[in-house]
Amino acid sequence: MIKQISLFFFSFLLMSHSAQSQKPITLNDIWASGVFYPKMISGFINLNDGKTYCKMEKDEAGNTQVVQYLYASGEKTGILIDGKKIADANGYQYFSFGSFTLNADETKALIPVNTESIYRHSSRSNFLIWDKTTNKLSKVSEEKVMYATFNPQATKVAYVLNNDLYVKDLAKNKTKRLTKDGVQNAIINGAVDWVYEEEFGMDRGFEWNADGTKIAYYKFNESHVKEWDMEIYGNLYPNHNKFKYPKAGEANSIVDVYISNLKNKGKKIELNSQNDQYIPRIKWTKDPNKLSVQRLNRHQNHWEMLMVDAKTREVSVSVEETDKYYVDITDDIVFLADKEHFIIKSERSGFWHLYLHKVDGPQVGIITRGDWEVDQLLGVDEKNGKVYFTSTEVSPMERHVYVVDISGKNKKQLTTGKGTHSAVFSNDYSTFFHTYHSATSPYVYTIDDNQGKMVRMLEDNAVYKASLAEFKMGKLAFENIDLENGVSLNSYTIKPADFDPNKTYPLLMFVYGGPGSQQVKDNWLWHNYFWHQMLANEHGYIIAVVDNRGTGARGAEFKKMTYLQLGKYETEDQIAAAKYYGNLSYIDQSRIGIWGWSYGGYMSSLCLTKGADVFKTAIAVAPVTNWRYYDNIYTERYMRTPQENAGGYDDNSPINHVDKLKGNYLLIHGTGDDNVHFQNTAEMVNKMIHQNIKFDSEFYPNKNHGISGGYTRLHLFNRMTEYILENL
Repeated sequence: MIKQISLFFFSFLLMSHSAQSQKPITLNDIWASGVFYPKMISGFINLNDGKTYCKMEKDEAGNTQVVQYLYASGEKTGILIDGKKIADANGYQYFSFGSFTLNADETKALIPVNTESIYRHSSRSNFLIWDKTTNKLSKVSEEKVMYATFNPQATKVAYVLNNDLYVKDLAKNKTKRLTKDGVQNAIINGAVDWVYEEEFGMDRGFEWNADGTKIAYYKFNESHVKEWDMEIYGNLYPNHNKFKYPKAGEANSIVDVYISNLKNKGKKIELNSQNDQYIPRIKWTKDPNKLSVQRLNRHQNHWEMLMVDAKTREVSVSVEETDKYYVDITDDIVFLADKEHFIIKSERSGFWHLYLHKVDGPQVGIITRGDWEVDQLLGVDEKNGKVYFTSTEVSPMERHVYVVDISGKNKKQLTTGKGTHSAVFSNDYSTFFHTYHSATSPYVYTIDDNQGKMVRMLEDNAVYKASLAEFKMGKLAFENIDLENGVSLNSYTIKPADFDPNKTYPLLMFVYGGPGSQQVKDNWLWHNYFWHQMLANEHGYIIAVVDNRGTGARGAEFKKMTYLQLGKYETEDQIAAAKYYGNLSYIDQSRIGIWGWSYGGYMSSLCLTKGADVFKTAIAVAPVTNWRYYDNIYTERYMRTPQENAGGYDDNSPINHVDKLKGNYLLIHGTGDDNVHFQNTAEMVNKMIHQNIKFDSEFYPNKNHGISGGYTRLHLFNRMTEYILENL
């Protein structure tokens, strides 16, 4: 998926300071000094007793401590993992780590150290095994490995090394290599290829069954997938990062699923792997001999939940869905302890809702229904027959926590404050860790009971909120706007704190706009929001953000209507919104600009070409300029292949509309972008040079899609600020 770069916003109610006495926001404040970081609580992990949780802390010597606390009182009940004792037991000066994974009975932990990132989700590390009884550490392997994972009994650890899958028996201290054919850029066992990782949000390609006696794993044959060669600068001669990247219409990996009993070589499950399909998820049910497999055809409009018998390798269809557009996969699936039922989130009604199914297929019941969407399935309290979830029922721009009976009766809203709520429930579902934020409130963390009543406050960010009163900021206002093309869209604006309706102001729009995305939400976020506030209050701009057709939280028809013609309706909506704002008495129609990143860069480029008479200036960061250059899973989900839909690709690719460009255009890209390749910008530049069209550009050597690291973001936003001030 095209990365939706975090673009953050909120509205701040001005406090006691007058606008004249408040400090200006500077780019250094935003990107260098950390002034605008609220306190965050992370690393919150539930423990088995249902009454306690643990989180990571540091002692004075720098040792990591995993400390246990009671939900109800906050009382410290002990140290689960004591870095000082580990250091003493293993002869270290101190012991520090950044993450860990507990086994099922909380007597062992896997601790990754010396981690190096690979792509979006993948990484490799030196993994250490901590034993509670001795505080001793042992190595999973002498080499850095990927995805080290306990079996449920913590008697074994599986991991991937050099594209092969290994299992280490901890009692015998022996390692078995389950596969032996792994080859870089050819065969992958136990992990996934680049495009699965990016578009299906995957990394680990193996799963333990419930009793720890079997392991299911992927085998990717990417031999016939074309290779992308990305130059990395810094040496006398550049290095080359070569990886398989299937662009739209091009060949995919052949993907198979195997099941191994850990004694013998894995046996392949017959899933018609040669038929150009996707297998985006494998997950064991509570039955140790039944594996679920999600399968999609290449068009991604036919989805199946398959059940595989691990003993016989027989495959049956449990649930099946088709759609005239496409079917999105879901991770919101809970297999129940009775081994006969599961709860799944589906968009089959036109809105995301929860359903109860038999494992062998039939739908048993509808748990939620209505013209609103379940956002996330939070958990199932099987003992009491309760299902917890978040949804958009109050508003597409809000998220609230709910509980409902598995039967679908007695639905209750547990959160009330206007804005965005999320929850992590204790293992016995008696309490939950509640995170709340809104357009007027930074993050608030509480412990609540399962009726939504606050038990105690963890952090209200009151000090941070008070510190923001020192800065000059305008109010953010949400509204629904009716456009000349007959479409009604959610939006927000930021006006200067000293806004005068009798004056005229330039307008800068921000856009993302991609399928299922959402920018207009009542939530609290940061960085780019403060940049927008800086532009509004120090330089007199009005900022506007509009969620066009194709965005999320308003049902399948609104989201999927851009099918086969990405960019067409989204651009029409942004142009119509610019005209709407331009007709307001206080907006200068001759000074309307737009900027965006990734899909938003694609949109801002289209707006400056197709909307050349409306927009004066556009900034495009890491944009797609022709969907033929992007990966096939994402692109074909919405466009089918270029061979089937050439017009849909060509009609709305900015590269084919450069002749219309007459405004100011700044094109920005990192040369190390493995996601939206620098090729997109290079070809756009070539086209503009060929037609003798003026443009501006800024390139960041070796930087990936996020264009970050060190002072990179400060440099980037200095460049964009200067460009806006000069050209808008």
